[in-house]
Amino acid sequence: MLDDATLVGKPVIVGGQRGERGVVSAASYEARRFGVHSAMPLRMAARLCPQGVFLDGRPDRYRELSTRVMKIFASFTPMLEPISLDEASLDVTASVAAFGDGEAIGRRIKERVLDEVGLVVSVGVATNKLCAKVASDLRKPDALVVVPRGGEAEFLAPLPIRRLWGVGPQVQQALADYGVTTIGGLARLPDATLRRRFGQHGAELAQRALGIDPSPVQPLQAPKSIGHEHTFSVDTVSRQRLEATLLDLAESVASRLRRHEMAAGAVQLKLRYEGFETLTRQMPLARQARESEPLYEAAVGLLRRTLVVGRGVRLIGLTAISLSDVQQLTLFDAVRTERLARSIDAVRERFGEQAITRARLLGDAPHRRFDFGEKPTVPDEALDE
Repeated sequence: MLDDATLVGKPVIVGGQRGERGVVSAASYEARRFGVHSAMPLRMAARLCPQGVFLDGRPDRYRELSTRVMKIFASFTPMLEPISLDEASLDVTASVAAFGDGEAIGRRIKERVLDEVGLVVSVGVATNKLCAKVASDLRKPDALVVVPRGGEAEFLAPLPIRRLWGVGPQVQQALADYGVTTIGGLARLPDATLRRRFGQHGAELAQRALGIDPSPVQPLQAPKSIGHEHTFSVDTVSRQRLEATLLDLAESVASRLRRHEMAAGAVQLKLRYEGFETLTRQMPLARQARESEPLYEAAVGLLRRTLVVGRGVRLIGLTAISLSDVQQLTLFDAVRTERLARSIDAVRERFGEQAITRARLLGDAPHRRFDFGEKPTVPDEALDE
């Protein structure tokens, strides 16, 4: 909508075209009124909202805007923990003297993001991440909700139990057996009852229901794994297409490894067959690597050992695991490959992901949807400022 004013006021659904496989990545508030929500199959969204405007994702544009927004966040505090491309936690305790209290900082952040980027953001202000997160979600899309110190439990009490971290459908159903539908109702349950039903998780739920969350803001925490997946529009039995898709995924994963200054010690392959049976296999690499070739070769080896010939594959994924921030590059070829990869990264960063690609992928490259779970990056100069 920011880039195309004709979309304003329309039910916009991002994630792919109507009738395609895959899921909704995001939906405008107009689309949500029809029951469309993220993670819903695109085909179901098309049935619920036949007049919806279906759009493919634009990862390069999202990363560009995310970087600009995160840079604004970083100008207020270096204690910045990115959660996703469009969400972060900030500890502004040490910034009060320079910018005012949490509410004042939240207001300034909203104003700057709107003025400099053109986006509306919602802000929750509280003494901990749990309550700030819940507060930011309450009055979207243009919220500024402040939870007073000492009022955390009172703030949470009337809210539906689904608002609390760690309460999914199964936990909701279990709590319904005790007549609990609100966070306040959960807070009134005896600790012994929660521990007996949920174990250690029950003790954590009891603390959260009272608004207690000791977890600190962790600035730019290194990822534990980096991966991409692709869902085919039609189940494929072609090993050639699967291998070409793995090559495309390896390129993306390797690029993200270099962006994070990390290397992989192992690779994990994910296959989802028709009928939604999902298999994962992994194997170590000969050395720590962040180039696409060793990632691809390992994944293809796993594929050839795992693939059931003639059985349709719905989804394939490649994930780099056993990550480290140290890579030993002792061979000339490895150094040369690293330099080449960095040059390719620079071209893609400037001109887009499709600006340079492998010849093999010109015909076989899949139409991959964007991974919204990717954490953003904050420019070093932003933290230096």
